[in-house]
Amino acid sequence: MAIIVDTGTKLVVQGLTGSEGRFHGLRNKAYGTDLVGGVTPGKGGQDVEGVPIFDTVAEAVGEAGANTSMVFVPARFAADAIYEAVDAGIGTVICITEHIPAHEMLNVYTYIRPKGVTLVGPNCPGVLSPGKANVGIIPAEVFKAGSIGLVSRSGTLTYQIGHELAQRGLGNSTIVGIGGDPVVGSSFIDVLEKFE
Repeated sequence: MAIIVDTGTKLVVQGLTGSEGRFHGLRNKAYGTDLVGGVTPGKGGQDVEGVPIFDTVAEAVGEAGANTSMVFVPARFAADAIYEAVDAGIGTVICITEHIPAHEMLNVYTYIRPKGVTLVGPNCPGVLSPGKANVGIIPAEVFKAGSIGLVSRSGTLTYQIGHELAQRGLGNSTIVGIGGDPVVGSSFIDVLEKFE
């Protein structure tokens, strides 16, 4: 059973016009994830290889139906990007950005928790449901679809486990890298409960 991201994921990338956001956002799209837009303030109306850019997440939600955000902005803007996504009605936020100050993430966590928003990260590789959607920097080619859920703080160990499972003919339903920072949006328990 896939959790967090699946075929119903409509992704907006906050920071799609930056080099890293562009590279990974387009990789997610090439995998089959429904990338409906990017957000970069002041660049609305442009596009990245046919993907429309909006000035705000609210526009991406209203005009493109975005329901999931991947945050790929510099650390000094990341907390505000998460707030913007949540306030626009995004239900799932996956924050790849690292080096966000812990006190800022404590405030973010306190803000989003009562709203029922799923936040994965920061400083995480993202979430992959093989054959359905990839949101983040996880190298999907090393994973195979199956029934094993995988949750980890370490990106590279996650990739190694996925590779070892695939070599043995086993696959994953969803891979979740919760992030390595001191304050993350989803704990091991939060994610494991979603698998139940």
